Amino acid sequence: MKIVFLLHNGYGIGGTIKTTFNLASALAERHDVEIVSVFRHRAQPNFALGEKVAMRHLVDLREEKDHPLHTTPARVFPASEYRYGQYSKLTDQRIKECLAGLEADVVIGTRPGLNVHLALEGPKDAVRIGQEHLTLLNHPPALRGELRRVYPKLDAVTTVTHADADEYRRRMRLPGVRLQALPNSVPRPGLPPADGNGKIIVAAGRLVRVKRYDLLIRAFAKVAAERPDWQLRIYGKGEEQEKLRALIDELGLYNNAFLMGSTSPMESEWVKGSIAAVTSNFEPFGMTIVEAMRCGLPVVSTDCDYGPGEIIKDGVDGKLVPVGKADAFGDALLALVRDDERRREMGAAALANSEVYDPVPIIAEAERLFLSLMEEKRAGRARRPLGSRVSAALRSAPHALRDAAVSAASTTVRTVRKARR
Repeated sequence: MKIVFLLHNGYGIGGTIKTTFNLASALAERHDVEIVSVFRHRAQPNFALGEKVAMRHLVDLREEKDHPLHTTPARVFPASEYRYGQYSKLTDQRIKECLAGLEADVVIGTRPGLNVHLALEGPKDAVRIGQEHLTLLNHPPALRGELRRVYPKLDAVTTVTHADADEYRRRMRLPGVRLQALPNSVPRPGLPPADGNGKIIVAAGRLVRVKRYDLLIRAFAKVAAERPDWQLRIYGKGEEQEKLRALIDELGLYNNAFLMGSTSPMESEWVKGSIAAVTSNFEPFGMTIVEAMRCGLPVVSTDCDYGPGEIIKDGVDGKLVPVGKADAFGDALLALVRDDERRREMGAAALANSEVYDPVPIIAEAERLFLSLMEEKRAGRARRPLGSRVSAALRSAPHALRDAAVSAASTTVRTVRKARR
């Protein structure tokens, strides 16, 4: 099976990139897999990509940032999409040319704007799947309206949680489009799991407002006041970095709380800790939750919509805390800090329960979806009238042969129709 992923920028940092690389690398063990990155801005990707996965780019920002067409607004990529300002007439042109030339069984878009391109311009004989890595309600109404208009041209839309798949079913009219939850996968770490002895709480992600690291630092102050031998380590970079550093100084936590910068891979840092913390206001899935659990850490997380509640079994392999409650979050952390036995038991449960996010079951589910959609596609082509199939073949024929083919095909169709009478 030839599978192609259409990705915004495979050379950046983010959950969509990481999970696309994970899925592509796992699929490449059995299939021909390629990633098409619309943009490239550096020599090498930030994340490891399997050796069997091919990756190419369409626009190299190191060389084409000032290309005349790149200063003209995009017409296909929807203006209501978050990344619209980065797209242009140049990306419209390159994406269309790429999709027209693809020879693939399955083509997968990885964000709404690219899914629009795929729906409108993707190869008709390939299975076309739009992935949702955020949530439907996270998109502005104008974008939801655009998706409602073009998504019926897709064969399937996948979400990372069952809750969001249900949201799509309730709010979108997508006749004939398969809607299915397909969680992100996280490979088994190459290191032994955490032993629960490290007096470290670990958090990781972009230092942006929605992650609420300010709340985590305030919650940790409660831990440090009672257990000054414990540390908080926050990994990542972002616009909130200086504010968070100032907050650490303000609360006198400079000997206990540390902004560690970006680290990849994170496994070697997770296993040094004994508790993982997630304080987000919003988590469409929660890759760091699964990554931490795969390393044997119980996770204390806010019970925000979608991801955490589907991953964490409250009181078994982690704790769910109401959103925005620093005191409650601090109490949940302290409960695990104080109880070594419970912390280790929950870490063992997290390690065992996270197996459902191993690539093996996720890939098996993805393959079943792909094959089912391919069979439906073939059955649909077989049911099409002969004249329609001839016309479709002619559309893909070389221009130089088309006129002669039209005459021959017309004669064939008339003969078959006369015989049927």
